[in-house]
Amino acid sequence: MSVRVQALLKSPWIFHLSTGSCNNCDIEILDCLTPRFDVERFGMLLAGSIRHADVLVVTGSASRKCIPRMKQIYEQMPKPCFVVAIGECALSRGMFIQSYNCPLPIDKIIPVDVYIPGCPPKPEAIIAGIMKLVKKTEEGLKNKQAV
Repeated sequence: MSVRVQALLKSPWIFHLSTGSCNNCDIEILDCLTPRFDVERFGMLLAGSIRHADVLVVTGSASRKCIPRMKQIYEQMPKPCFVVAIGECALSRGMFIQSYNCPLPIDKIIPVDVYIPGCPPKPEAIIAGIMKLVKKTEEGLKNKQAV
């Protein structure tokens, strides 16, 4: 098991990308960092650069101008990397589904590993979703080593 994957299991670093949301999901992500929810007890930290992140957290409905930048940011992430889509806008374009400016949901642009629904999802759901990603990765590694 690589050192990078071991670090991901113990301390996933998260980079937050807002692709044009109403900011409610963004506020809930920041709420996870407050002492009330204290996401850092799980080792999760917000990374200042995509090049240091393990997990890309995406909120909002991707606009036409945002799509090329989102692809570029995803390509800059060190591999293995994971993507978490948060909120209805990221999952299905939410209230922007009829908009000419938001042609595709996030999972049609970049691969998404975990979906966290809600408008906006509660901090508990965000934390549970990211922990589910870590457990899913851990189980996948155990199965790969057993083979």
